[in-house]
Amino acid sequence: MIIIEKANAKINLFLDIIGRRQDGYHLLKMIMHSIPLYDTIEIDEADNGIILEGSSNCLPWDNTNLAYKAAEAFCRYFNVSYGARIYIDKRIPVAAGLAGGSSDAAAVLRGLNKLWGIKATVQELRDIALTLGADVPYCVEGGTVLAEGIGENLIPLKALPQGYLVLITPPIAISTSAAYKEWDGMDIKPHAAIEPILEAIERKDLRLISKCMFNTLEIVALKHYPIIDEIKNIMFQCGCLGTCMSGSGPSVFGIFDSRVSAVTAVDRLKTIVSGSEVFLLQLVGEREEIC
Repeated sequence: MIIIEKANAKINLFLDIIGRRQDGYHLLKMIMHSIPLYDTIEIDEADNGIILEGSSNCLPWDNTNLAYKAAEAFCRYFNVSYGARIYIDKRIPVAAGLAGGSSDAAAVLRGLNKLWGIKATVQELRDIALTLGADVPYCVEGGTVLAEGIGENLIPLKALPQGYLVLITPPIAISTSAAYKEWDGMDIKPHAAIEPILEAIERKDLRLISKCMFNTLEIVALKHYPIIDEIKNIMFQCGCLGTCMSGSGPSVFGIFDSRVSAVTAVDRLKTIVSGSEVFLLQLVGEREEIC
């Protein structure tokens, strides 16, 4: 029996850092939203051990891969020693602020649960996920969620209204750990209130949601990569309602209420920002539509 799972990318509609724990983990306020850009994970039984393979040459397909670590963690948690062959067809850009690795790991947890008939609860899967990384618990179910703490405290929010999403990953590399470290050392750190965007989501007001988006890590990325500001300006010129960087970057997205405007933005970005990966997606609301 082959189990197929979709591992959806996420965007951050809001990301603020409100503190830091003694163990070094940052305390966050985030609003994350699953988007219909996904890797496909195929999981089948194997004689023994974990066998991980994938379509990308940019990733190691060994025990250093987060998906492999997820399989190991699942086996330890439930004290099982079955074998599994895992193949990941990558479509989400790597190291792009879209939680591709985290989502793959969460999909492996869901898939092994089905393959081996473990019948684990969502909370058990999230408990395992938290040992793997701060974004992984969210990726177990996805959707539109308020995440607090280091990302483990999750509160589901209303589905977003319909719209269009233009997503671009420029050909630059931003280290997540370096971005947080540089932010820690800044004298003046940008912050924003989260209540306005929460109210906008409750009202399903796409225009207001777009205006209230915020990512405190943008200031770090903009300092080193002005192309991010150029991308945002192009999106505004094409009629986007709002634009924001996702995670620690470098991916940037814009929200549109017009498909024509969104297509125009995609065409301009592909022409001007060479070497980038550009996607036109629907800003779907309900999780069932994307998973």
